[in-house]
Amino acid sequence: MKTSKFLLALALMFAALPLAAQKVLDIDLWNGKTPNDNGDSKDIAQVKVYLPSEKTATGRAVVICPGGGYAHLAMGYEGNDWAGYFNNMGIAAVVLKYRMPHGNTEVPISDAEEAIRLVRRNAAAWHISRNDIGIMGFSAGGHLASTIATQAKGDAAPNFQILFYPVITMMPGFTHQGSHDNLLGKDAKKKTEQQYSSDLNVTRVTPRACIILSDDDHVVMPINGVNYYTELYRHDVPASIFVYPSGGHGYGIKSDFKYHAEMLQNLAGWLRSF
Repeated sequence: MKTSKFLLALALMFAALPLAAQKVLDIDLWNGKTPNDNGDSKDIAQVKVYLPSEKTATGRAVVICPGGGYAHLAMGYEGNDWAGYFNNMGIAAVVLKYRMPHGNTEVPISDAEEAIRLVRRNAAAWHISRNDIGIMGFSAGGHLASTIATQAKGDAAPNFQILFYPVITMMPGFTHQGSHDNLLGKDAKKKTEQQYSSDLNVTRVTPRACIILSDDDHVVMPINGVNYYTELYRHDVPASIFVYPSGGHGYGIKSDFKYHAEMLQNLAGWLRSF
């Protein structure tokens, strides 16, 4: 009982949002020069930047990609609601509202890459280290994050990745069909499916990873995250995987997730490990 109360108190401490100690910036990602048209002029890529106080800033930042099957975005519990957790550890949280692909795979990918470049361009002003910028994603946002982690180059490449119940593969039988169809189309060729299957694109320079999922996820099969971890291990990439007994899919930072406190503690421990 004492342990559970301690973990709950720890979770509440991490999640509390210290408004007086942070700076929040709203930025249009492309500033009117948006590439890779998706056919929807009202779908604008934006970021909300939550900066910790200068006194507590560690120099680390995380670009967060909410999930939603490449059809919509869960901007709260898989996005903005994480700001307090990270800021309390001195980490800048950059929540990305990326555009939906609508048949153009480069749309969300270019948005995520530009978000990381944006953080690097402003690193000095935001008290961030250019070599300590990670990407985090949930479900389809986890697919986007892992795609960036395995394929982005130069200033768009992250230094670490955090994936919650991620879609990893685009191969039939194991993928999340909605994410597959919304990103690649229903009639995608096998070569294209392989190109966007992150487990098939791991190399020895893929950044370290933390993977979080639940054993009873019936939306995105846990084998997605497990296979990705296996490939990271095979390529000598430092990685940790946390599989909780239950919780299903899509809990993000919701406090009603049974293992909410443990999850926040595990993630904090992983972040302190490097």
